[in-house]
Amino acid sequence: MDAIIPLPAFRDNYIWLLRRGRHAVVVDPGDAAPVQAYLQAENLALSAILVTHHHPDHVGGVGALLDAAPLNAKAIPVFGPGRENIAGVNRPVAEGDTVALPELELTLGVLDVPGHTAGHVAYYGDELLFCGDTLFSAGCGRLFEGTPAQMATSLAKFNALPAATRVYCTHEYTLSNLAFSRAAEPDNPARDEYARWCEAQRAAGKPTLPSTIARERAINPFLRTQEAGVIAAVTRHAGTQPGDALACLAALRAWKDVF
Repeated sequence: MDAIIPLPAFRDNYIWLLRRGRHAVVVDPGDAAPVQAYLQAENLALSAILVTHHHPDHVGGVGALLDAAPLNAKAIPVFGPGRENIAGVNRPVAEGDTVALPELELTLGVLDVPGHTAGHVAYYGDELLFCGDTLFSAGCGRLFEGTPAQMATSLAKFNALPAATRVYCTHEYTLSNLAFSRAAEPDNPARDEYARWCEAQRAAGKPTLPSTIARERAINPFLRTQEAGVIAAVTRHAGTQPGDALACLAALRAWKDVF
């Protein structure tokens, strides 16, 4: 694979475009326009689409991309969660499945990661993780359809991946998440150093993403629910000490929702 390109969309989305030679694969194309513009400018052919969940800002461009494909490319595979009814998905997937992207010489595994939505999936392999809205740098997704227990299980799957795994989240939420993380774990020098880097990146108009699993283990309070500093901050906020890591995660997520 030659490169992974962030295509900004809407206010803070990234559509990730993977390219090799003249072939491209896109992840969560909520808007077709930036994808089509890049494909045309770089003279690339769209080979496949990966979708993590059903929210419009992740799937809204799928139909237009398929409609714009040449007649001989109408069978472009669109991979997406089988547990969610998403228009255009013709290759439903679930945990344990693999996604072959031969044009990129890449094969990705599938993880079921519910919490943000009921059927959310993620794609991982070759030290790459496309996690949709389940994991953000210094944060996690809001629980629209799932439970804290589901989110905890989903985050544990990510936490078990190799430390060097690059994390391709789909929103530029890092600075706002870091603001919350300062409240959720006031004393974290690694987080403070990362925050300074992120602020410089954004000031220069550059993404803070991808992150890595190693970095998230060090700075993300939602992966640090057994750390004394996080437990103490949650206790101060909620007025009672969480009984275990799951209770801490639930309290953190409820706190973040109103932060």
